[in-house]
Amino acid sequence: MSHKAWMKTVPTENCDVLMTFPDTTDDHTLLWLLNHIRLGIPELIVQVRHHKHTRVYAFFVTATYESLLRGADEIGLRKPVKAEFGGGMRSFSCEEDYIYENIENELYFFTSQERQNIIRYWLENLRAKQGESLHNIHFLEGQPIIPELAARGVIQQVFPLHEQRILKRLMKSWVQAVCEAQPLDEICDYFGVKIAMYFAWLGFYTSAMVYPAVFGSILYTFTESDQTSQDVCCVVFAIFNVIWATLFLEEWKRRGAEFAYKWGTLDTPAESIEEPRPQFR
Repeated sequence: MSHKAWMKTVPTENCDVLMTFPDTTDDHTLLWLLNHIRLGIPELIVQVRHHKHTRVYAFFVTATYESLLRGADEIGLRKPVKAEFGGGMRSFSCEEDYIYENIENELYFFTSQERQNIIRYWLENLRAKQGESLHNIHFLEGQPIIPELAARGVIQQVFPLHEQRILKRLMKSWVQAVCEAQPLDEICDYFGVKIAMYFAWLGFYTSAMVYPAVFGSILYTFTESDQTSQDVCCVVFAIFNVIWATLFLEEWKRRGAEFAYKWGTLDTPAESIEEPRPQFR
């Protein structure tokens, strides 16, 4: 209930990531972490709020547009380039920010998930100094602070906020739509490339299953009751499935490559899409 209550609360106009704490958290813990975030990540804007129903404290975290631009440069976020500068996708660079589409528009240059990814990157890379400790928690030098506090239960949860306006639009164009193509570009902008690629594959796979379903139904209808006829139909259906599976895989390779190129992940190095290992020493 606490999670759902926070999700429906809109106390500030600009809040990208929410960090909540157990109701037993003392002031010293809140001030200690708040001080470390403000000193270690000056790019972030943190507001402390208290939920009157759940009696839980929370940090409302966001960042200015200029800070997000520097963060995009730091993590190598890929953004579309204006047609007059060659088009396509390129890792963002503050030195050449003028070449990117919608760079002049603060509201539309970053999607909500891009803003949240940048803030999450900063939060997960807040490192402890040598000898630092909080109560009975002793940090190693260079150890990420927030993942450790979350694992110890000091931080209850860290999660991005949804945009109800976009969710309502996706509800109409995607969830409630019947016999219409999935809005994959909108899904990609809101949920990210991984989620969009999954639903692109799922839709392609579901459509491709129509062919073996129809062919199998026809065979079943015209198959005689004798054993010889059934054996022949089984062999024919097996050959059809082998051909169908081959064509399905090759076509998906092409379709997946098109989406990857369109969404800017076709030439992304493998190490940049692997999950980070913040605990590694």
